[in-house]
Amino acid sequence: MKRAFCFDRCAFFCLNFYFVSSRSNWKIMNDGIMSEKKSIFQRPLWVSLFALTAAVAWGWAYPLIKLGFDEFGITQNMTASKMLFAGVRFTLSGLIVLAIALYKGLSLKVYKPSGWGYLVVYALLNTTIHYAFFYIGLSHSEGARAAILNSLGVFMLVLLACAFFKTDRLTPSKILGCVIGFAGILVLNIGVGTGSGFSFMGDGMIILNAMCSAFAGLMTRGLGRRANVFVATGYSLAIGGVFLMLPGLLMGGTLPFVTAPGLGILFLLICISTLGFTLYNKLLSCNPVGKVAIYNSLIPVVGAVTSCLCLSEPFYWKYLFAALLAMTGIYIINARKG
Repeated sequence: MKRAFCFDRCAFFCLNFYFVSSRSNWKIMNDGIMSEKKSIFQRPLWVSLFALTAAVAWGWAYPLIKLGFDEFGITQNMTASKMLFAGVRFTLSGLIVLAIALYKGLSLKVYKPSGWGYLVVYALLNTTIHYAFFYIGLSHSEGARAAILNSLGVFMLVLLACAFFKTDRLTPSKILGCVIGFAGILVLNIGVGTGSGFSFMGDGMIILNAMCSAFAGLMTRGLGRRANVFVATGYSLAIGGVFLMLPGLLMGGTLPFVTAPGLGILFLLICISTLGFTLYNKLLSCNPVGKVAIYNSLIPVVGAVTSCLCLSEPFYWKYLFAALLAMTGIYIINARKG
């Protein structure tokens, strides 16, 4: 009953916010930040609300993935099965996004043939290679150490955006915000063993995963010039998911047990991907990257708290302190222009 209640709350949260966001006119701002007419996705209050929604949704994925692995019988060392599980999740999420796009009357057309190459590269970086590195690294690294290294992607993106986009300038407040946000990640892992010594298959893979996440974030700004951002998100999830499933199957990956609770968890994870990526990609496409990306520093904090709720893991007051630091970093970066 406790798990079912957790699932219902998460499903209501994801679907409610998704349909609220989908009422906005997705046709506005297809060409990115240069449009003269401001959409709801550029208004500061709504940017904060949507970015928080995406971060909280992705934070819920942490305990749900663990529950999903348990229900499907996927053990710690079954990396191929984890890739297969992730591939099914993202492929179905992408197909759902495309189906919604059709229902809303959006064209599935990519503006130019060359745009397909861009979408495939983006899908590989943002989904396939990203999550392949993540699952391999997680199989060879301790959870706390992986969480710290994985969070580097958020701060890499904030800082790299300053080098690639005129709308993102490197300022003292942005540096301070990143430092405080990263301090929140460190506080989250105080008292948890992080091992010693560098392992390429563990630490190296997690760092490569963070780099993929950062560079994919930079590429997100170009999606609106290739297709409608909503449609491009659907294509990238579906393509990236397929390229995760194929090696997973070739490596002998399976889903040992298929149960009704397991399918329910998979459905919630699909909802989270659908909601999180559509909101996040839209926000990145029409706002300064740093002001949006920094919200993702909350993801591991939300993941820790929701794990307490869903997995009966112990709650520590450091979680609240970590959240406070993350929110302080978000405020500092968004309080000033640039």
